[in-house]
Amino acid sequence: MFVHFVIFQVPLKPGRSLMDWIRLTKSGKDLTGLKGRLIEVTEDELAKHNRKEDCWICIRGHVYNVTPYMEYHPGGEDELMKAAGTDGTDLFDQVHRWVNYESMLKECLVGRMAFKPIAAPKDISSTLPEEKKQLNGMLSEREVLGASARDTTPSYDWFQTDDLITVVIYTKQKGMNAELVIVDCQHKRLRGEIILDDHSYLVEVDLDHEVQDDFAVNIAEKVGKVEIILKKKNRIQWKVLGLPLESHNTLIRRTERGLFYRKCKLVSKTEVTHDTKLFCFMLPKSTHLQVPIGQHVYLKQIIAGTEVVKPYTPILPFLPLDFKEPFCQDGAHIYLMIKIYSCGLFTQALDHLQIGDDISVSNPEGNFKKSQVEALEDLFLLAAGTGFTPMVKLLNFALTKVDCLRTVKLIFFNKKDDDILWRNQLEQLALRDERFEVQFILSEPAEDWMGKQGKISSALLSECMKRSKKDSKVLICICGPTPFTEQGLQYLEDLGYSQEEMHAFTA
Repeated sequence: MFVHFVIFQVPLKPGRSLMDWIRLTKSGKDLTGLKGRLIEVTEDELAKHNRKEDCWICIRGHVYNVTPYMEYHPGGEDELMKAAGTDGTDLFDQVHRWVNYESMLKECLVGRMAFKPIAAPKDISSTLPEEKKQLNGMLSEREVLGASARDTTPSYDWFQTDDLITVVIYTKQKGMNAELVIVDCQHKRLRGEIILDDHSYLVEVDLDHEVQDDFAVNIAEKVGKVEIILKKKNRIQWKVLGLPLESHNTLIRRTERGLFYRKCKLVSKTEVTHDTKLFCFMLPKSTHLQVPIGQHVYLKQIIAGTEVVKPYTPILPFLPLDFKEPFCQDGAHIYLMIKIYSCGLFTQALDHLQIGDDISVSNPEGNFKKSQVEALEDLFLLAAGTGFTPMVKLLNFALTKVDCLRTVKLIFFNKKDDDILWRNQLEQLALRDERFEVQFILSEPAEDWMGKQGKISSALLSECMKRSKKDSKVLICICGPTPFTEQGLQYLEDLGYSQEEMHAFTA
């Protein structure tokens, strides 16, 4: 099923770039209109500020005057106006939860919302069923297991030897694998996150004593048990695991869980085309993380004192040509193929990183699932420019793991032939595997270009996409600049493809 939230980037006026906005916020100009005062804002007061020339928005209880930001917003004024005079938290979370609005809009802060007092609840514990009492901390775990054998809420325990601390997480989910387990252990702080569909379970503690940087993660897939094995720095007996942090032992929706970052080191930077490079970042020894197919991470940099975040989809270091087994990375590195824009503040800063420099990399996000591919007969990949990146792992998985697959076709849109990423590798793959076909389409070809030319259109897609048989099970994945993706989805819908047969990679 395709993603519904795709945000258009609109052309900004000259002098309205991200760098221009950062300069404005540091100019000392009063951007709130309140001369530095912070006020308490009622719902009625917020609702009055609902026009382009006077626009306030609430995000997570904080109210911002976004009027001066209107012309700088990459998504355009209309996107901001959807939340004008209201609580825009849900809308914000749907389209760019990863943006650090507190940093971007700190000079626009008007104040906090004035919430009405909520009456204290009555003591209803005597009327609750036993399993509900557990959620309120009234029963021990052993008692609740007796009360409700159907309980599927994860839990954890720990034990120790002279040299090791083992934290055991009982996920109570079958099919647990390494991609669903993310562990970081730095400066005595242990953070273990388990992904359970659209929820996540978190174990997060300040450990009682120091441990070594490297650790092991063991997963019993069939029973869903995860072991995090830490090595003690000193051979002493621990009385407790440590101090639980605020989000410890919680099971909540992933969208409600804040993004977690760790510092990764740049170890190589290789030219792919005239304006695109392959960056290799090394994860810390104290991190266990594998990015699933079709998911992206966020890179975070501080630029001119402002936190700037951008999403990128990790790829393989090269396109494998032997499809007996899926290509397995070592788990220690993340590869990102990134186009460097001459006027791009973020990518220019990336390009200036030196080998050995650090950058913050987030946990993976995304809603693509392998199950969307596992029973496919036909897979079509529509990519424009670096929209090719999510297709790399998907292509590798489909050709190695999907037994019923008949055809995989990549339709790759670019401006000129020297913009095509990994052209030689793709052509070699097409020669070696009869199921795979690649078609390059250029919008600004040279005179000697012998291939197809043009832009994405209904007629072009109808011509290039043919099922291997009538009513075959098909999936069409699309990724590229927002207008390309939006237009492509509309053309596919016009051609009769259902929403279940389409998936747009967006962030």
